[in-house]
Amino acid sequence: MKADPYELIGVGRDADDAEIKRAFRGLARELHPDVNRHDPEAEEKFKAAAEAYEILSDSERRAVYDRYGHDGLNSRGYGPSAQGFGSFADIFDAFFGGESPFGGARGFGGAVQGGDVAVATQITLEQAASGVSVDVDYEAVDLCERCAGNGAEPGTPIETCARCDGAGELRSVARTAFGQLVRSQPCDACGGEGKIASTPCGECSGRGRRARRVRLSVEVPAGIADEQRIRLTGKGHAGERGGPAGDLYVVVRVEADERFVRDGNDLVTVVDLPAPAAALGTTVSVPTLDGEETLRIEPGTQPGTVITLRGQGMPALGRARRGRGDQRVLVNVVVPRNLSADQRAGLERFAATLGVDNLRDPEPESLLSKVKRVLG
Repeated sequence: MKADPYELIGVGRDADDAEIKRAFRGLARELHPDVNRHDPEAEEKFKAAAEAYEILSDSERRAVYDRYGHDGLNSRGYGPSAQGFGSFADIFDAFFGGESPFGGARGFGGAVQGGDVAVATQITLEQAASGVSVDVDYEAVDLCERCAGNGAEPGTPIETCARCDGAGELRSVARTAFGQLVRSQPCDACGGEGKIASTPCGECSGRGRRARRVRLSVEVPAGIADEQRIRLTGKGHAGERGGPAGDLYVVVRVEADERFVRDGNDLVTVVDLPAPAAALGTTVSVPTLDGEETLRIEPGTQPGTVITLRGQGMPALGRARRGRGDQRVLVNVVVPRNLSADQRAGLERFAATLGVDNLRDPEPESLLSKVKRVLG
């Protein structure tokens, strides 16, 4: 179970934005792995604190968490699987003037790529074999259509920030024993943009982005396996300050099929065969991806015999690979049970007629070879 973000940051549930920012800033300086090199868990602690701040610093996410918890965030596309850690840039921009205090410059007002989104879909084995088009629904943060992402009510001006004169940053100079130290931080009035909407957009409250429901048609390629992912570039959350959108990851879950067990591109199926039929030989119907197929069982077929149907398995995934795997049919010889007196007597008479030639293996092999053959 994920930890409570209020506990991770160390603030109460009634904490205001300034208190949350101060608490996280202290944690960031303490936990960042470039500073705390002696704690092997520093990176994970820092990431957890950053995730917590992402939730509490955003009024929409915070409201969702307060009401529904982490499950509510995930269902609305706000979970870590959807956001990733791309917004760490926002955290450093907000606290350290666009430059990490531990190295690595980041310009003020720079473009920030949007977060990724993950969604799952379920298909049948037949659909996995042939390929299929599926519709997926998810929530994503997109540019506000009313203000086109600039945060201003249409027809109203966007003005240069008076506090930072459009620079997007505030600088302060302190005298130290080593000379003057210049510190920079994002402008608290414009958030580092350098511009302010004179009248915030009524649809997005000046944020420039809004959550919306998205439906996409996704082509699932033939041969895909359970839990494999399809990446759709630019279909995730919208970027900020002109940054590119994140990606959409579609996790494909292939339903189990009681007729087959998948082994790579091969399919394995089992046919139950009565012992007399295995001894005398017969024909059986076995399921394949292309329909039922009649299979000849030779007389004297032994338990564990594997009959291979070439090219009847799953197709290879990817355009550069051709062909299909095989289908392996495992013969399970069923020994009769619950014999009547007459059946037992008949079997005893039959057993008495068996000689060495009836029981000799025409192709002798070691026990280890037999086990390997049965297990594939």
